[in-house]
Amino acid sequence: MKKLFGLQRVVVEDVELEDDGALVLSVRPTARERDRCPHCRRRCPGYDWGEGRRRWRALDLGTTFAYLEAEAPRVSCKRHGVVVAAVPWARHESGFTRSFEDQVAWLAVQTSKTAVAALMRIAWRTVGWICERVMGEETAKRDLMAGLTRIGVDEISIRKGQRYLTVVVDHDTGRLVWAAPGRERKTVEKFLDALGKERCQQIKLVSCDMASWITGPVSERCPNASICYDPFHLVKLATDALDEIRREVWNDARRQGQRQLARELKGARFALWKNAENLTERQALKLARVQKLNQRLYRAHLLAQQLREIYRVPFEHATLLLDAWLRWARRCRLAPFVRLAKTITQQRSGIEAALRHGLSNARVEQVNTQLRLITRRAFGFHSPHAAIALAMLALGGLCPPLPGR
Repeated sequence: MKKLFGLQRVVVEDVELEDDGALVLSVRPTARERDRCPHCRRRCPGYDWGEGRRRWRALDLGTTFAYLEAEAPRVSCKRHGVVVAAVPWARHESGFTRSFEDQVAWLAVQTSKTAVAALMRIAWRTVGWICERVMGEETAKRDLMAGLTRIGVDEISIRKGQRYLTVVVDHDTGRLVWAAPGRERKTVEKFLDALGKERCQQIKLVSCDMASWITGPVSERCPNASICYDPFHLVKLATDALDEIRREVWNDARRQGQRQLARELKGARFALWKNAENLTERQALKLARVQKLNQRLYRAHLLAQQLREIYRVPFEHATLLLDAWLRWARRCRLAPFVRLAKTITQQRSGIEAALRHGLSNARVEQVNTQLRLITRRAFGFHSPHAAIALAMLALGGLCPPLPGR
């Protein structure tokens, strides 16, 4: 019977089939496993019998519900106070056996929450609570932050209403190593506190965007780290400046009654954004038309395209190209690009660090893409911690194997 339920360090006292068809196995821990604190696992003096006998849901036997039943005494731990004694078949404060929760966590990583709830015959909220417990235990077993030298920090929206997660990814392994709700300075400081002073000094490279709530704490707490600004965010700033010019030109044409020019500029957005080698024939014709009709807009297009080139050449050439671009942008008489030139000048050290080390947030964005799928599957979880637990199981390497595998 113990082998059938996958039990170890347990004595089976009785087996009963109830009227509703449920199978109940009465058990007790072996003498060596009794009277232990569930947190530190130390032997402790008994305190009382608690609330008497209780049950834990085990893996179904076919279509039959199965339960373990045992006494749940309390012990007095010097460190953790009065707590319910640990049992070898279940996690602390859980109503399910360890093998049941491991299977639920594995299924939650592999399939949808609805499918897990239907297959295991539990509520959808229970799936989230189980994921949190399994993640907490697996995190305690291993140090995900050991040996971190190159990390990426970013935020991701998990639900409408400005709910965000801050995520940290190890660039060397591509694994998610830390996540927490919020996107503010205090959130990054929580990660640095968890990392510790000694390991903060081991961080060499940090990729992120130009958000001060990330760069500020990292600069203060990681003295040996070079902050590398993600190329995507810099190119996006140039694209936003280009789009601002495009809207200005189009609105001016409409206000001045230049309907032909307005019609020609309509639909030119993607032709202006895309790289020259990726343009379709129709978009190439549209871009040539823009060059003929409005030199101001075409100049903005060239500025945006030229900025992208700094990431396509060696570092020595890239710095020279960036110098030339800044000189051009400062005297281009296009206000959005003049502002962008000031921003780049202020943040140049981070841009050059990304060019020198070839570091970007590509791995972080890959994790974010997977996180978006996970958060959609975890949409029913009211707490962000359940979504974080599921993300850590799936992307942090914490997912337990199937029981008995």
